Amino acid sequence: MLILLAFIIVFHITSAALLFISTIDNAWWVGDDFSTDVWSMCDTNTSTCMAITDQFTEYQSIQAVQATMILSTLFCCVSFLVFILQLFRLKQGERFVLTSVIQLLSCLCVMIAASIYTDRHEELHKSNEYRIQVSKGRYGYSFVLAWIAFAFTLISGIMYLVLRKRK
Repeated sequence: MLILLAFIIVFHITSAALLFISTIDNAWWVGDDFSTDVWSMCDTNTSTCMAITDQFTEYQSIQAVQATMILSTLFCCVSFLVFILQLFRLKQGERFVLTSVIQLLSCLCVMIAASIYTDRHEELHKSNEYRIQVSKGRYGYSFVLAWIAFAFTLISGIMYLVLRKRK
């Protein structure tokens, strides 16, 4: 039972780490001489970064991605704290429903963020406000990590729903 508990905790911490990395790191859309994410665009040749502001035509889409990724990360961290509290407060045989609901909310938020970015990436990168041409890029590892975090949070949310407290 202790091994299962350790696996669940490591799996949850891994999910949170994936969410933090995908939210913070500058690699949602990459090219040979640039990388961009939901916060800024960086030119790798000159090592300069430009913040994505409301002057960009698709700024509302970027703000939606920013907000849902932040919410996803927060929900994941809160669900971990709730799990630890429920570990000590639940009676034997009860399920971790509250932890599961919060983790599934995290899953929903990261799915929304990655879906919006997937749908709007062409319009996002055709903006004239970029100093360099970013439309000829490809999805970066932060984008892929966001989708992996979606799968991890979904699996852990379902796992908490099925899990019962034992001795």
